[in-house]
Amino acid sequence: MKEVILRKLNEIERAENVRIILAVESGSRAWGFASPDSDYDVRFIYVRPKTDYLRLESVRDVIEYPIDDVLDINGWDLSKALRHLRKSNPTLFEWFSSPVVYRSTRFSEEFRPVLAAYFSSKRGLSHYISMACSNFRAYLTGGQVKAKKYFYVLRPVLACRWILDRGTPPPMMFSELMEAELSKELMPEVGRLLDLKISAPEVKSIPRIDSLNRYLLDSIEEIQKIIASLPDDPSRDWAELDSIFQSQLA
Repeated sequence: MKEVILRKLNEIERAENVRIILAVESGSRAWGFASPDSDYDVRFIYVRPKTDYLRLESVRDVIEYPIDDVLDINGWDLSKALRHLRKSNPTLFEWFSSPVVYRSTRFSEEFRPVLAAYFSSKRGLSHYISMACSNFRAYLTGGQVKAKKYFYVLRPVLACRWILDRGTPPPMMFSELMEAELSKELMPEVGRLLDLKISAPEVKSIPRIDSLNRYLLDSIEEIQKIIASLPDDPSRDWAELDSIFQSQLA
């Protein structure tokens, strides 16, 4: 499958007249709990020729392709990525920390140390707790729930706890988050759930786990109160990001 993905990235570069400077896995395969039938979630950052940025007619800053049963692939223009970095968008931190890398360049390697200076605990917490809340309401309130949906709430809750404990971007691998942040009494239950997620199809449904639901709800409420007490982050200057963008156009 990696060969298929690499060929697709080359096709995108030719068809879109862009240069891809980073391409990674961003979904369950990067989180470490892919099911047997999980698709591949490929995300990339690209740069266009300088003349494209000088046109009066604006060019879209995303490239998206139709999703099929196997491959979900899309990317951001570097300009979009840098604007999101200034806002400390957690998505960008995840892409650059993915353990599954399909395309790396000198730029992507040199850019990783720059990321740390733009990380905001408050914005990271707000992002992950919003994800946890919406997924809990959507997927975990019925008597029967899909096993994989627990991880769509567990992972962002544990990511919040990582941020509160360390003040750094959380790791992509769920096992690392689980080992560092999950309550010890919940380890056996979540371990069984993880084994089921990895070995069963995506549609596998199970009875709701009330002890886990209580933990998640209590955690969400606790973290929301902490976020409300945190001060807003100061605005960041554009100069460094402008310099990074201009160096790539050169």
